[in-house]
Amino acid sequence: MSDIKKVVLAYSGGLDTSVIVRWLQDTYECEVVTFTADIGQGEEVEPARAKAKALGVKEIYIEDLREEFVRDYVFPMFRANTIYEGEYLLGTSIARPLISRRLIEIANETGADAISHGATGKGNDQVRFELGAYALKPGVKVIAPWREWDLNSREKLLAYCDERNIPVEKKKGKSPYSMDANLLHISYEGINLEDPWAEAEEDMWRWSVSPEAAPDTPSYIEVTYEKGDIVAIDGQAMKPHEVLGHLNKVAGENGIGRLDIVENRYVGMKSRGCYETPGGTIMLRAHRAIESITLDREVAHLKDSIMPRYAEVIYNGYWWSPEREALQALIDQTQTYVNGTVRLKLYKGNVDVVGRKSNDSLFDEKIATFEEDQGAYDQKDAEGFIKLNALRLRIAAGKGRTL
Repeated sequence: MSDIKKVVLAYSGGLDTSVIVRWLQDTYECEVVTFTADIGQGEEVEPARAKAKALGVKEIYIEDLREEFVRDYVFPMFRANTIYEGEYLLGTSIARPLISRRLIEIANETGADAISHGATGKGNDQVRFELGAYALKPGVKVIAPWREWDLNSREKLLAYCDERNIPVEKKKGKSPYSMDANLLHISYEGINLEDPWAEAEEDMWRWSVSPEAAPDTPSYIEVTYEKGDIVAIDGQAMKPHEVLGHLNKVAGENGIGRLDIVENRYVGMKSRGCYETPGGTIMLRAHRAIESITLDREVAHLKDSIMPRYAEVIYNGYWWSPEREALQALIDQTQTYVNGTVRLKLYKGNVDVVGRKSNDSLFDEKIATFEEDQGAYDQKDAEGFIKLNALRLRIAAGKGRTL
């Protein structure tokens, strides 16, 4: 008899997690509580309720977390201009801390002994879910079925469903791409993408048209910032999740946001994946543009220097860590004067910054002009500046040192 009486499962209603519900009931002889989060994956989450009930689940949590997801996780991450390994906008990574937090909160509310998830033993998500859970509840028991069972193929999962009368949709032919979606992005892995040389099929993409099929006329948008976060588009105030939803639409229509990369997973292997992050691609370009006129040079360079470390912290699953909180505090402090508006041109997969303005701008036309500056800048001062900065180079060269 298991000492686990109740488990909270991160439940999507799909094949894997439906099997996990019954497997937990059979293996641990425990009650299962399901938690389904709407974080903008683009599919109805309410059907998960009927599926969970059919599996005998009595406590079912289905929650709309879209605004919280963007406001408290996506926006703070974008204040740092965060990208992992120079390309990945961390769409999957940033969703995991919120789900982990709610799993723990629901476990506390329901008196559950453990939490469970459907992440495999090969991926990053198992690490992210569990690091978050342990940070928030050190003694929590985590059950990861993919590390325990032998149901290591779609065929075995379907056979398990047949044996135990688990109602799931059965699709003929090849398994679909392994996909994960939220309001920030959608990811694709598996099938032909496991060959890094194979080009992704055009009909795989869901959120964007190809650049070739995008309109021949560019679209222009203006995004307005307050303290580093977008608060309005084209002068219309929007909530955080509305901002991202709107940007996803206009960017996708213009063929923006596709990415095909091979990344280094935290567990050690390389993995090829394709991502669509339409709105996030615009957000990154626009945020850097507004910072370019509002941030002090050394502050901007300091932010750039710590960004790769901040990206690794999030990618590896350490959102609920003291180092992320320390980095976040520094990043957020830099955003005090990151206010203003950026104008962008969207055209066939490209995002071009074509204008930026701010009442907090540090750009001084009188000093920067190539025309008469009326004494605002004394060019003779540059001579001493250059000589002082060249002093160590001149001394070394005088000693005969070479590079």
